[in-house]
Amino acid sequence: MQSLRSRFFLFLLRNRHLLKFKLKKETALDWETSLPEVRASAAKTTKMLGRLPKGIESAPFAIGEMPVEWVYSAQTATDEVILYFHGGGYILGSIEAHRGIVAKFVRGSGVRALLFGYRLAPEHRFPAALDDAVAAYGWLLSEGISASKIVFAGDSAGGGLCLATLLALRDREIPLPAAAVALSPWTDLKNTGESLRTNAAKCMAPTNSWIACANHYLGDQDPGQPYASPLYGDLRGLPPLLIHVGGDETMRDDSTRFARKAKDAGVAVSLKVGEGMCHCYPACAPLFPEATQAMEEICTFIRAHVGKQE
Repeated sequence: MQSLRSRFFLFLLRNRHLLKFKLKKETALDWETSLPEVRASAAKTTKMLGRLPKGIESAPFAIGEMPVEWVYSAQTATDEVILYFHGGGYILGSIEAHRGIVAKFVRGSGVRALLFGYRLAPEHRFPAALDDAVAAYGWLLSEGISASKIVFAGDSAGGGLCLATLLALRDREIPLPAAAVALSPWTDLKNTGESLRTNAAKCMAPTNSWIACANHYLGDQDPGQPYASPLYGDLRGLPPLLIHVGGDETMRDDSTRFARKAKDAGVAVSLKVGEGMCHCYPACAPLFPEATQAMEEICTFIRAHVGKQE
């Protein structure tokens, strides 16, 4: 049963206009034609989300021209890594906006993370983000970090990119990481999931935002190609997967369908559907019990897989 605390918190998120003493919700920005305004609105929260908790530090640098950042603590080992794929529909998101979320993975698992800033659309369309993800992973391998000591993790579009990167690495015969975690991954850029319709009234994602993001990212390219939409790929040979998705979000079916197909392909996949939960709800830990429990499960999963012997 959903906790009262999560009900209250999610009610506030869905009705943020009431906190501003407005009876009606503000008109959503048009993600298709007003991208600068969308980015400006998202940037307002970046400073708050980028704060690191006590005991967690960051160290920015670059891989070529790509910005990256270590997020770590004094207790994290140097031979174990979470490679983190940030979300944002391929058009938003940054290291600054996600370091606070990534810090929760680091603190809970005791594993340091490499957060990378892949190129965004529409300035850099598919496969730019995928190429950057492969490059970030390749850099870790070149630094002598074993694939068996690396776990992928990502949220939303970053979760989908995380899964697509696994397909690309497998097809290129590059050693795969030990495991991967995906929070509400966007696996179908054709946007055919039934939950896009059935959960539309309950989800906090702006109306038609997924369609707009797909258009920005792909242009006139096929949305069904597996490296963009991993749901349509051959999923055989992937490492163990842990997927968390909210039961009330429009992206729910992107997770449930992918998990079903992965299981049928012989992949060790664990799917957690949070009753009444929102998009990427584990990232809300410790604000309500369901998010806290999910984050604990994720960190235990990460710890278990990077701790295995080669």
